[in-house]
Amino acid sequence: ARLGERRDPGRAQPKALTSSAKREAVQVMTESHGVSIKRACEVARLPRATFYKPGKRCARGDLEVIGVLNGIVATECRWGFWKCFERLRQMGHRWNHKRVHRVYCALGLNQKRRAKRRLPDRPRQPLRAPSQVNITWALDFMHDSLYGRRTFRTLNVLDEADRSCLGIEISTSIPSARVTRFLDQLIEIYGKPRAIRCDNGPELTSYGFTQWCEMQGIELRFIQPGKPDQNAFIERFNRTYREEVLSAYLFHTLAEVREITDDWIERYNEIRPHDSLGSLPPARYRERLLAVETPL
Repeated sequence: ARLGERRDPGRAQPKALTSSAKREAVQVMTESHGVSIKRACEVARLPRATFYKPGKRCARGDLEVIGVLNGIVATECRWGFWKCFERLRQMGHRWNHKRVHRVYCALGLNQKRRAKRRLPDRPRQPLRAPSQVNITWALDFMHDSLYGRRTFRTLNVLDEADRSCLGIEISTSIPSARVTRFLDQLIEIYGKPRAIRCDNGPELTSYGFTQWCEMQGIELRFIQPGKPDQNAFIERFNRTYREEVLSAYLFHTLAEVREITDDWIERYNEIRPHDSLGSLPPARYRERLLAVETPL
């Protein structure tokens, strides 16, 4: 910025230069462009006394600190500053923590902090079993690994009225675009629900998924963060799927997971008695609900 120029408060201001960087700028202006030292210092906003004063060579005095820190980080690459500093104390070094931290930062050894994702406040959604099908669908993700330790995810979709499993998508990655594509396939088979109950996962709070629900006219019912009991129907289903499929088999490929899961979904919907449905399978209970909706 020029001297005397007013700053715009809404405009991002550049970072301030250090004295060493200003000194180098003055040297470039005087040596390459023939500008006087006085004028160059005014442009760089550097006092002439600071320009004439020789800069401190801190690195020369910190060679021992640099060597010891590099030795610690070479073996313990995930240690933070304070663990490294306590290790220096154990080794008998009495350097001040401010000096060690300055060298630690200059070497770029800072560990990246994992900031907690802020979730919006959600109103509590009542958990009631609908009296008709396709009123509310429940969505949730699960994860597991193959025998070769390759991880995969599952997207489970449940109808809250009859607790029937509408489908399970299985893949190593399920982004929001794949979620909407899978739901489009289920809508073609079962029809469109009025609402979807889900948690606050990044795939379900993304712009693509929320816009898809808005275009489809589907209400999104997000549960409150840290309250999985507000999506209890799908959570109970997840436990059954975990015990009877994921924890019961050793999978070598995703094709095996999909094949066994498809067979289990058919047995779950058609054969397996459900306690909360009067010991009826979800398919039989769905027939009762549909008969009530369309009486003869």
